[in-house]
Amino acid sequence: MTEPTAAGRAADTIHRSFDEYHNRFREITRRALQRFERCDWDGIRRDTVQRLDLHERIIRDTLGTLTEQLDSGLTDRPLWAEMKDVYWREVLGRDDFELAQTFFNSLTRRVFPHDGVDPEIDYTGADFPLPYRGWEMASARMYAVRRAESETLMRVIEDAGFRVPFADLEGDSELAAERIERQVVETFGDPEFEALDMLRPVLVRNKAAYLIGRVRRGERLLPVVLAVLNRGGKLLVDAVLTSEEEVSILFSFARWYFHADLGSPREMIGFLGSLLPRKTVAELYISLGYNKHGKTEFYRDLMSHIASSEDRFVVAPGVPGLVMEVFTLPSYEFVFKLIKDYFPPQKRTTRAEVMERYREVLRHDRVGRLVDFQGFEHVKIPRSRFDDKLLSQLLESSAKTVAVDGDDVIIRQMYVGRRVAPLDIFVREHSEDDASRHAVLDWGYTLKELAAANIFAGDMLLKNFGVTRHGRVVFYDYDELGPVADFNFRRMPPARHVEEEMAAEPWFSVAENDVFPEELGKFVGLTGDLRELFEEHHGDLFTVDFWRAIQERNRGGEVLDFYPYGAESRLRSEGNDGS
Repeated sequence: MTEPTAAGRAADTIHRSFDEYHNRFREITRRALQRFERCDWDGIRRDTVQRLDLHERIIRDTLGTLTEQLDSGLTDRPLWAEMKDVYWREVLGRDDFELAQTFFNSLTRRVFPHDGVDPEIDYTGADFPLPYRGWEMASARMYAVRRAESETLMRVIEDAGFRVPFADLEGDSELAAERIERQVVETFGDPEFEALDMLRPVLVRNKAAYLIGRVRRGERLLPVVLAVLNRGGKLLVDAVLTSEEEVSILFSFARWYFHADLGSPREMIGFLGSLLPRKTVAELYISLGYNKHGKTEFYRDLMSHIASSEDRFVVAPGVPGLVMEVFTLPSYEFVFKLIKDYFPPQKRTTRAEVMERYREVLRHDRVGRLVDFQGFEHVKIPRSRFDDKLLSQLLESSAKTVAVDGDDVIIRQMYVGRRVAPLDIFVREHSEDDASRHAVLDWGYTLKELAAANIFAGDMLLKNFGVTRHGRVVFYDYDELGPVADFNFRRMPPARHVEEEMAAEPWFSVAENDVFPEELGKFVGLTGDLRELFEEHHGDLFTVDFWRAIQERNRGGEVLDFYPYGAESRLRSEGNDGS
């Protein structure tokens, strides 16, 4: 046998490192179901954060091994091109080869920071054509039944393999079957269908487990999702979701990632894509915790969209921020954010602190209220696709991040997230209908749910919040975001005399993290009936007692959850300790 070449040894090192990464990923993921069965909510949260850090840690370790192994050859591009060829042959037969190629690309971009994609050393979409359609049933069970009956639902739940008993499996199955049949009749006109398909992997997130499925009738599909809770060692089916909108909210970009033990992720992506046609492949990967590969898919999708469209990037709607430049491509449902080079004096923060806040948001339970922004580096976009005004603005405010190289614009670092309607614009445009009232009320619930999750928005202006296509309010400006526990909520000291009250400066000392809730009302930006509505339902946000009580709950270690469905989806009125 011939001695392996340097490229062969290095490719084998990378392959073994990727194998370690995905094995550990799946090990952490499998623990989530075990923790759910033991009601170990804090353990699930710790595992979610640990899994987020796993890719970066193993990439760093792999680079250290390659540095020792290759020495000066580490930066030899022809050697990496040869390594890519060897690695391709090694991973081609894997069920997770799309993740393996992203792992390799993560290394090349560390060794050779470069703009765009270099097909000599990076894997591109053409290297691994991934057919998601047609794989839907590879990780699913098909129940050849014609109606949603309680016996079928009982079998579905038993097949999921929970090792903890249900408090009333028969009753849950009857209620779930009735709910599904009602929706089948409403959707198809009668209760008959061709089959019920259910994914084998159970999805776990926070305090709930989810069984994901669909009813098929010809080319038409009806989502079926069973939300299972654990009440002190006894399980119950808490809710049944039977619409694309409900399932889309379950997989929202404003929520943390699921745990699902997958040997071949693309099989589940195919199934989920059949239920959520408006979700991109990238978003589905990210929702399952594969955010690194999700970014790979997003970049490919963005480049494909740019090649097949003609509109230009423009300044995003809304009031310009003091810290970030925000722009969008009208035909593409995402926004792009860059950190400016300099901030005005009132913004007492730094670039490094802003980046750290975005990292912390990624590692924090977003409770359905924080937009998930993924960071990208060294992105190359044709200059012709930028509006002249926008490009001039970016070059003036963000020269450290944006540069023009011939016919291309190079963006060294940016954040990308789903586009939503700025709340201030939404309220103004819907001032004559109930949509504005709903948004204002939901904004208050957003602030309270974030607070319960130990998040203080800081800059509580309408312009920093947005409304999703489902009508939910979310927060997307993280300049001043911080843990509720880190702030000192104080009552405003009374003035000792008129001169103090009329003075331009405070008559009392104010520390950096002092917050005066009664002053927050000045920044709400609501008037008339909407202001009265907000104060009627959420006036407690302007009291010290509310915020100090929230601090005590957080300091006490209470693990809250906010379920991604409303009362209308629940089978019973009791049993949900979230919102």
